[in-house]
Amino acid sequence: MKISVVLSTHAAAFEAVAFKGDFAANVAKIAGWGYDGVELAVRDPSLVNAGDLERVVAGNGLVVPAIGTGQAWGEEGLSFTSGDPAVRAAAIERISSHVPLAAHLDAIVILGLIRGITPEGQTHEQSMEYLVEAIQQCAAAAEGTGVRFALEPMNRYETDLIHTAADGLELIERVAADNFGLLLDTFHMNIEEPDIGESIKKCGDRIFHFHVADSNRWFPGAGHLDFVTILDELEETGYGGFISGEFMPLPDADTAAENGIGYLRNL
Repeated sequence: MKISVVLSTHAAAFEAVAFKGDFAANVAKIAGWGYDGVELAVRDPSLVNAGDLERVVAGNGLVVPAIGTGQAWGEEGLSFTSGDPAVRAAAIERISSHVPLAAHLDAIVILGLIRGITPEGQTHEQSMEYLVEAIQQCAAAAEGTGVRFALEPMNRYETDLIHTAADGLELIERVAADNFGLLLDTFHMNIEEPDIGESIKKCGDRIFHFHVADSNRWFPGAGHLDFVTILDELEETGYGGFISGEFMPLPDADTAAENGIGYLRNL
């Protein structure tokens, strides 16, 4: 089992990113705890140097399995489903601009809250049409690069668009792009899925990336989720990617990261 943890390359408001601040020092600590990789949260790829990132990460014996993009929504309000066509275009351009960085690092590009929330006065179906169109454009921009996109079903309290694995599979059908799949997250699944294991089975080889946090969004082992069963079901799908920790920095980032990987390795 390959395990990573989320690390932001810049300051970020999103609370479930455990590590922010001194990039090199954080990467070194993460490697020291026995992680295999760091999932990078990157708001704008023009603000980072791919070569420098790779040197720090590889110098600590790690890889980058995925790049998170949600800060573009949280910090700038970019959204695939905005009622403003200029904002939608800017969101598509921003995600497309991640492709060279992702190709350089051999990483998946995560589509989380960049999907946005249906604005007042706009129908849900119109938002879905915008979402499908945006993902299709991003998928086309990555054609021939080997870069894949993974959309994360998220709970109803964060967005009105794509809550469950079933919603995600329907979206995959509409987008119809081989380089588009899903990121499943145990925290969101605990809220939205009647049976987490069954939902994992149904997604099968469309699972491109996997997030772990416990029921309270603390590190795995700090809540009530049955990770033995969850990871057994994931393994049975043939999933060969990373298990990536996206959890709150509680009681503090270092303790969370150390306890999280200790619990997962012990399984």
